[in-house]
Amino acid sequence: MRYALALDLVDDAQRIADYEKAHEKIWPEVRDHLRAQGVLAMEIYRLGTRLFMIMEVDPAVYSAEGMARASLENPAIVRWEELMWTYQAPTPWTPAGEKWVAMTRIFDLAAQ
Repeated sequence: MRYALALDLVDDAQRIADYEKAHEKIWPEVRDHLRAQGVLAMEIYRLGTRLFMIMEVDPAVYSAEGMARASLENPAIVRWEELMWTYQAPTPWTPAGEKWVAMTRIFDLAAQ
């Protein structure tokens, strides 16, 4: 299963550079947590202040609710997310209190 998500960053060149640097080598606890929750692959791309993430998950393991619950129970993940919040500015259409917002697929060549 594949998800496409978007998020904005705070419009500050130094903070964007710091955010990218943090993602060059994420904490091992974060990497291990993602894998344990069924995340098979994750890529993040940036255009200006907008981020685009592609996340592939194992549907037999992954659930958004399970991931959120497990994240709150893991102190390292809580610290990572608190740090990431300092760089992030949710998009105008992101529900209050949330970060990444799911994008709607409008085209799929394979389906044509």
